[in-house]
Amino acid sequence: MPRGRYSLHDPYDHTPLGDEHFQCATGPSGWRYVSQLTTPSGDRAGSVDLTLDELGRPVRLELHAADWQVRGAALDGVTWVRTDPAGEHAQQGNAAAHSFTGASPAFLIATSRLLRLAPGTPGTRIRLVALTSPVLAPRTLDQSWTLTDTTAHATDNEPLTVENYQVSEIDTGEQHPVHIAGDVVLAAPGIELEELESPPSTFS
Repeated sequence: MPRGRYSLHDPYDHTPLGDEHFQCATGPSGWRYVSQLTTPSGDRAGSVDLTLDELGRPVRLELHAADWQVRGAALDGVTWVRTDPAGEHAQQGNAAAHSFTGASPAFLIATSRLLRLAPGTPGTRIRLVALTSPVLAPRTLDQSWTLTDTTAHATDNEPLTVENYQVSEIDTGEQHPVHIAGDVVLAAPGIELEELESPPSTFS
């Protein structure tokens, strides 16, 4: 069960945004990721709880940021309920999308699991609902994912296979690399893996 810490920063000016302390695990029915987010000063900033089924679909998502909360799942596309800080109004939403995305590295793992790309396959387009801090407002976007190659790195135990992706934002044309090993993001825009207590899990 991988457990560790990501540092988060603004991908453009590199302003520190805080840390994400996480643990995740694979199982016969899918994958679960839970984390606590902290500010640069160490104050609690929110949490992520994401469960995928064996096909990579989000069967349960719960996000907290400040006092905002979103619960969602794959249902008629993706469906979610967003609750305001006062807890007085809950707004339900639905979109013809494949999954969710956001600032957490968990969403990069989720998208890669859903697509299951082969190296060299032309860019695969996917529609996602983005939920980002501080208010978790939903925004539908399209990305194109390409698995450019995989590389094996020697470790003390067994070789670590790293999947190297090129992700393109359809609306802006912006491209960026994402590097994933098993169920851990090694590096991506705004994300750095700082600590890892045990090797990444591998998906069957």
